[in-house]
Amino acid sequence: LQQIRNSLPDSVKIQRVEERLSALGNVVACNDYVALVHPDLDRETEEILADVLKVEVFRQTVADNVLVGSYCALSNQGGLVSPKTSITDQEELSSLLQIPLVAGTINRGADVIGAGMVVNDWCAFTGQDTTSTELSVIESVFKLNDSQPSAISKEMRASLIESMT
Repeated sequence: LQQIRNSLPDSVKIQRVEERLSALGNVVACNDYVALVHPDLDRETEEILADVLKVEVFRQTVADNVLVGSYCALSNQGGLVSPKTSITDQEELSSLLQIPLVAGTINRGADVIGAGMVVNDWCAFTGQDTTSTELSVIESVFKLNDSQPSAISKEMRASLIESMT
C-alpha cells in the first residue's frame, strides 16, 4: 500500500477496505457524485466510500441483481444498465443518480456491462467483440462525441488502431 501511495500525487486518496465482498468492482458502481453499492456491503465500507470518494452512497440492485458494478457502468454524463432492468427501475435509478440511463449490451449481447467496459467522461473502452450498434449506444448515452477529441484521445485512438492492424 505504501508503494502505491508513494507513486501517486498527494491529492489522490487511498484507503484500505476490510470487506468480505472483496471484488469491489463487482459490488460498487460510481461516478463523481453518487455510488450504487451491493445491499449487503458492510456499513464501514459504505462510510469509507462516501468519505474517500466524496460521493453519496445508495444500496441498490440493477436488474434485480446485487452485483451493481457488474450490471451497469456510470459516468457523470450517463449510464448503461443491463437490458434486464425494467423501465420502472431505469426511471427510478435515473432519478436517483440524476443522469440519463439506457439499457444495452456489450460484446455482442453480453448483459454483464462491467465485465466488458470501462468509461469516464471522455472515453470508453469496450471488449473487442462489441458491435457498432452497441458502440453507438455507448457513445450516445455517455455523450462521448459531444466535444472535439483532445490530442491525447486522437493519439490513443491512432495507437490502438495501429496495434490492431
